[in-house]
Amino acid sequence: MKFTRHADNTLPGPSSLKVNARSIEFPDGTCASFAIAGYPREVGAGWLEPLTGYPGHLDVSLHIEPVPPLIAAQRLRRQLARLDSARTADFATEAAADDAAELAASLARGHGRLFRVGLYLTVHATDPGQLEAEVQHVKTLAASLLLDAQPTTFRALQGWTATLPLATDTLKTRRTFDTSALAAAFPFASPDLRPRLGDTPVLLGLNAYSSGIVLWDRFAHDNHNSVTIARSGAGKSYLTKLEVLRLLFHQVQVCVVDPEDEYRRLANAVGGTLLGLGTPGVCFNPFDLPEDAEDDALDRRAMFLQTLVATMLGEPLTAATKAVLDKAVIATYAAAGITSDRRTWKRPAPLLADLATMLEATDASELAVRLAPYISGSYRSLFSGPTTTRPDGHLIVFSLRDLPEETRPVGMLLALDAIWRRVSNPADRRRRLVVVDEAWTLMREHEGARFLYRLAKSARKHWTGLAVVTQDAADLLGSDLGKAVVANAATQILLRQAPQAIDEIAEAFNLTEGERLFLLSAGQGEGLVCGGTGDRAAFYAVADTSEHALATTDPAELP
Repeated sequence: MKFTRHADNTLPGPSSLKVNARSIEFPDGTCASFAIAGYPREVGAGWLEPLTGYPGHLDVSLHIEPVPPLIAAQRLRRQLARLDSARTADFATEAAADDAAELAASLARGHGRLFRVGLYLTVHATDPGQLEAEVQHVKTLAASLLLDAQPTTFRALQGWTATLPLATDTLKTRRTFDTSALAAAFPFASPDLRPRLGDTPVLLGLNAYSSGIVLWDRFAHDNHNSVTIARSGAGKSYLTKLEVLRLLFHQVQVCVVDPEDEYRRLANAVGGTLLGLGTPGVCFNPFDLPEDAEDDALDRRAMFLQTLVATMLGEPLTAATKAVLDKAVIATYAAAGITSDRRTWKRPAPLLADLATMLEATDASELAVRLAPYISGSYRSLFSGPTTTRPDGHLIVFSLRDLPEETRPVGMLLALDAIWRRVSNPADRRRRLVVVDEAWTLMREHEGARFLYRLAKSARKHWTGLAVVTQDAADLLGSDLGKAVVANAATQILLRQAPQAIDEIAEAFNLTEGERLFLLSAGQGEGLVCGGTGDRAAFYAVADTSEHALATTDPAELP
């Protein structure tokens, strides 16, 4: 039998094919198919991975059809009755009856469902001689898994189409699975990684040593924090952007501290909020009060403004200066009509210039003069007016690239404070992820290091994960604060490491010699994910075309 594609060349597939009894011949190869007719009694998670990891060209297709609960209950009753009547001295029948009774009890309690599952294989080769050898290898592999692989004799065409991505089961060779058995048959599980998966699993990539996928759910672990350490150019920011994109599909709100403006294209593509601190025309008023703030929000703002002024001045404030500044801040709010009454908090907030005017009026002109660069001097652009863009939305990116070095600590403090207010607000509790890219820039600043330490310790209580991404392991592992961040991260991702840092990394993360060598020779995007339970897997990041366009920072690929 021979089939030829239409002359207009509109249908995908081979130009022609010849159907034999057990094989199909194409212009550039041949294939044979198998239907799995028998299964082992007990299996473990990822037991189909040897098939998906077969070194040759093998298509594996799993067709799943749920069985309605009423029909499932009727079939189980008939099966139990038949098996009970045939128990006698047949031990296999007795074991099957026990399994059926256990399954019926599980379904009655609502712990699972029944599914009709068909598993089909199609092996490809370049010529009939090679196909025969490949067929024997696949049959041997299936037998080692206790699978009964039957050739689709005189149904070669149906066997081939059953393994195409058409969602059409043309063979109908099915077996009944319950929920747990079907979960164990998931064909893309990574056998060397058994993470806990909840409602927000994310694809990290493919297993570096098999075809299994590496799924990870940071929110299903003891804490939701992670650290990603890699040398420059190893793909750490690329992998982080992929996780951000995929978590957005799970309605996780993401806040990013972006020192290098690498997340701008991503934020624009998904409708996120971008605050380019230091960009002309962008203002951020530290006096803003959140609309759904707690009753002590005004007092907290006053205390934060003391920290902000101390950062601006580059030195701690004395007790006397704190007292004067606190009085001036409260008076500045009062002059704008804002008091401890929550109904007044919707009024326009005062500006930093109003605080300077109030300081001059309270005989604190020296402090006002020292704040002049941020009010009327060269650093005034960030504080010269009301906030231009509110930090709201599903993705909030604070870009710090355009901030001068002199004002970067101040801008960073504003960004971190805005994030902390959102995270710690009990009136808006939801899953969140705070990404701190190039975290070594924060570790150099006292307030930035304190923020990372505080968030690493308490993020879990606020249903939030902290993702620390850095290329400088020494800054992270060389301080007590940095070690605390690592110790409180249930997820650790290590990409390619520099030879100068591998000894410190190996000691901190208890790497084996093989893992050391892997990280030294890993390619771009390849790495090691380590879980809090001791599970580890080598993987490489994968992305489709649209994801890659948003995640890459390669100058050769950017317009």
